[in-house]
Amino acid sequence: MTEFFPKENTILRLSGTPYQIGYKHGSTMKEKVHNSLETYEKMFREISGYSWKEACEKALLHLTAIEEYNLNYIKEMEGIADGANVRFEDILTLNTRSEIALIDSPDGCTSFALTKPKTSKTWLAQNWDWKGEQIDSLVHLEIQQRNLPTIQIITEAGIIGKIGCNSEGIGVCLNALVTNTWQARVPIHLGLRSVLESESIERAISKVDNNQMASPANFLIASRTGQTVNMEVSPVYTEQIQAKNGALIHTNHICAEGMKRKVREDVVSDSYDRLTKIDEKTKTLTKKDIEAKDLFNLLSNHENYPYSICRHPSDEKVSKFSGMETVFSIVMDLTDNKLTWIKGKPCEFVTQSP
Repeated sequence: MTEFFPKENTILRLSGTPYQIGYKHGSTMKEKVHNSLETYEKMFREISGYSWKEACEKALLHLTAIEEYNLNYIKEMEGIADGANVRFEDILTLNTRSEIALIDSPDGCTSFALTKPKTSKTWLAQNWDWKGEQIDSLVHLEIQQRNLPTIQIITEAGIIGKIGCNSEGIGVCLNALVTNTWQARVPIHLGLRSVLESESIERAISKVDNNQMASPANFLIASRTGQTVNMEVSPVYTEQIQAKNGALIHTNHICAEGMKRKVREDVVSDSYDRLTKIDEKTKTLTKKDIEAKDLFNLLSNHENYPYSICRHPSDEKVSKFSGMETVFSIVMDLTDNKLTWIKGKPCEFVTQSP
């Protein structure tokens, strides 16, 4: 038996021009945007050794690539900056924070997709593990744009792309890869946004393929059509991993053989354990007509606690990866276009009886 008690999460609905979308985001979520800025100013200083000025200077190196990729993203970030009463380069730095921080600290964590023949629908799910301070910056955005799918996205205030799905049944999850590989190309969070603006999985893949991304990451992309793919991306090499028997999984290390030869990584110690465990847990699902609560139950697993799939903060300073915890948990039913998410750890809302 499983009991499920999700919290109600407010949705901020945005529409209009890119600047108008950004302005409402920034003005409505001003306090949360400022919390994001405080979190990353502290993080860049303490972990990466960057002052905020130095972080902004590195972020500006991406400006030309972003303008060539999608000028609307610049306009939306300008709107957020004006709405939140901060500088444009502050918001640009939030949107390039992975390129600045991920040499030293991972996010993304455990994600999986399930589809036929494993299940009757197409599902996408993930625990996003990161700094606990960012729980207070989480926002659920619904973005309506002319001639584009409507987007449902869970992100950090001030950042215009992350994890979610769209009205065409395309969804994406993120798994960070910790490396020192970087080029002044398109930041991965803007790649995530572009995936969510795609009407098909083929279009989504084209937006992050061919070494367009500035830093390594894994995008787990799925479609209500049943197509799923892990896109391990980087500025020097990109490789696809296909599903087996209707299941596709990923954590925080490189899995594609070609990518391993091209990109040197600093593997998160528990990433292999979580990959093995989520593989085992998805295989235990025997019924095809599963529900969201079944997948939140998998994401609540505590084996190898506190470095488990449902991750908890630890006081042990065993590595530079200490201090991470599950900040939100998300399950997407792409077949029926339903997104459910939990702020904080899924174990707080999903309990198993003996």
